[in-house]
Amino acid sequence: MTTLDHVRNKPSKSELAAQFSPELLAMYYSRLFPFDLIHEWLSYNPKNEKTTRRLFSKREFSFTIDLDGEDIYIRYQSFLKLEEFRTAILQRKPRKIDIGAIFSHAPKDKNSIAQGFKTEQRELVFDIDLTDYDEVRHCGCSGADICNRCWQMMTMAIKVMDQGLRDDFGFQHIAWFYSGRRGVHAWVCDEAARMLSNEGRGAVANYFEVSLGNDNKKNEPSLSTPLHPMVKRAMKILEPMFIEHVLPDSGHGILATKEKWLTILGTLPECAERVRENLEKKWEKAKSSPSEKWEELKKHISIFLDQQKGANKAQKRFSTSERNCLETWPVETVLRYTYPRLDINVSKMQNHLLKSPFSVHPKTGRVCVPIDVNNVESFDPFQVPTLPQLMDELDEYESKGCDDAPSAEWEKTSLKSIYQSFKTEFLEPMWRERKTLLEEQTN
Repeated sequence: MTTLDHVRNKPSKSELAAQFSPELLAMYYSRLFPFDLIHEWLSYNPKNEKTTRRLFSKREFSFTIDLDGEDIYIRYQSFLKLEEFRTAILQRKPRKIDIGAIFSHAPKDKNSIAQGFKTEQRELVFDIDLTDYDEVRHCGCSGADICNRCWQMMTMAIKVMDQGLRDDFGFQHIAWFYSGRRGVHAWVCDEAARMLSNEGRGAVANYFEVSLGNDNKKNEPSLSTPLHPMVKRAMKILEPMFIEHVLPDSGHGILATKEKWLTILGTLPECAERVRENLEKKWEKAKSSPSEKWEELKKHISIFLDQQKGANKAQKRFSTSERNCLETWPVETVLRYTYPRLDINVSKMQNHLLKSPFSVHPKTGRVCVPIDVNNVESFDPFQVPTLPQLMDELDEYESKGCDDAPSAEWEKTSLKSIYQSFKTEFLEPMWRERKTLLEEQTN
């Protein structure tokens, strides 16, 4: 990506202001918000009215509404039926909708319940935000700014987390969503995940935490050896993407210029001073690509480690700590730039709320759409529909005077393929599995 592309993908403040307004939001809620889809999903048994009401009616929603220019946050909202849910949103037009846990009683009755009001189940959720990557973003972005270069870090995070949740914990029903601005959210909807205690959620979240130390402790190993299988798998996923999207100037350029590669060589442990000196001299004279430099760096480390194995007693040899530090240095370097950085507190508690999928981010006007994990590399946050775009699409569709009106108005817009894919690729497989389990229990 060129510098021009990078800047072009950052809208100005005036452009952002045009993407979101109370009038556009009201139109979205009245015509395009997928109430039925959300109700079907959060009921977890849409064919059984009794189960549907039992779960959905005890689900907490929170609304952030605009009252005379001030944001008012309202928790413990709950709705007996779909129509009640629809009516509340159409009337209040919340700037933000958050979804919480399923409680023992309807959350709206919280204040009238003397005792026993508690959470009973909730999806296992994960929140990953690009602001937590600021120290390793060298694309010009920081804070809420994003570009296609640093968005690759979200792609990497999804790949690692999704495979880990499936392979190591056996979860199957995992929905990924764009947050609408600078991050992604995962909703793990398997019944085993929904029933996890706070301690169980913390254990799963902590499993994915990897301590990578910092440059001030470069002579102390952060990763233990041999590497944990989860770390090995992450490295296998991430290193090719690190080479493609982090090393070159088209990414974050950490091996693209002398200044940058001197910085990287400077993070080598002191015991590898000879490796650093040799490569500084060689790279100063010879021209090589960032990917070639990376492979050369790993090769020099490997040769140096082998030489130390054969060193006699008269020669200086590594301590075990120094050897471990150098052996894991390539892995730590890759993971520092690419490994998922979780907001761990979001995942640990059943009663933690998270932004509702399919809502609209007020800072961008973009819809919080599902991300197809099988095509995650093709997801572009800058191509996600905005409110003005969707209104234009409605006008264009209706100007054609089509005779066959779709059952839902979102089918007239670019949301059609996105929402239909969520239904067929995520919801329906989950319902089929649930139906099979219920039949087995009955028999």
